[in-house]
Amino acid sequence: MVHVSDSIVIPAHELTWEYARSGGPGGQNVNKVASKATLRWALAASEAVSEAVKQRLRAAHPSRLTATGEFLVTSQEYRDQERNRERCADKLAEMVRAALHPPKPRKKTKPTKASKQRRLTDKKLNATKKTTRRSSGWSE
Repeated sequence: MVHVSDSIVIPAHELTWEYARSGGPGGQNVNKVASKATLRWALAASEAVSEAVKQRLRAAHPSRLTATGEFLVTSQEYRDQERNRERCADKLAEMVRAALHPPKPRKKTKPTKASKQRRLTDKKLNATKKTTRRSSGWSE
């Protein structure tokens, strides 16, 4: 079970864990222990979050989705499986927390008159600088 907030908890039956050998640190232990943790969350079938949150998660993290609608989170930062499991759960909770709040709509703005004037004067300065660098042609 993953605690996202006081009101949102992802139940354990929606989560599946997989383990593999990690590519990270581990010394002589690296070829013997499956310390990499992969968390699979059945996002499409989940009842823990609203459909709007699911849509925001899909839009924000499209590479984490599988064809079956599962949300993948992996961790291989640590040498032991338990800390990687905790890190996966923390990552998932952070991503869901970020998706809880809808993004603020962008307000269209126009450039000010002063900024337009600055841009044009800078363009003129660059143009004159480049024209003075030009050679006048072949000299004899």
